[in-house]
Amino acid sequence: MNQLEFFDIPSPCIGVCTANSKGYCKGCLRNRDERIYWSKLSNEDRRKVIRLCAIRRKKALELMNNQQESLNTPNTSNSLPETLDLFE
Repeated sequence: MNQLEFFDIPSPCIGVCTANSKGYCKGCLRNRDERIYWSKLSNEDRRKVIRLCAIRRKKALELMNNQQESLNTPNTSNSLPETLDLFE
């Protein structure tokens, strides 16, 4: 039995709203369709999108850490730099 959903899942948008050449938002990491159809998605589909965004963020952070290790500079932040564009 599924738990009743009393509240909508809010958008993961953080207000950056800049897409790269592949259509991924540099702020929330959603693709174009995920952003456009967010209001029409079921809560189950919204949870799937949020999981996908978390996977994308993890991959982007791993890429950033690997790049920093190759430059021998320590990573002191868990935030993504504006110039990192994993999906281009």
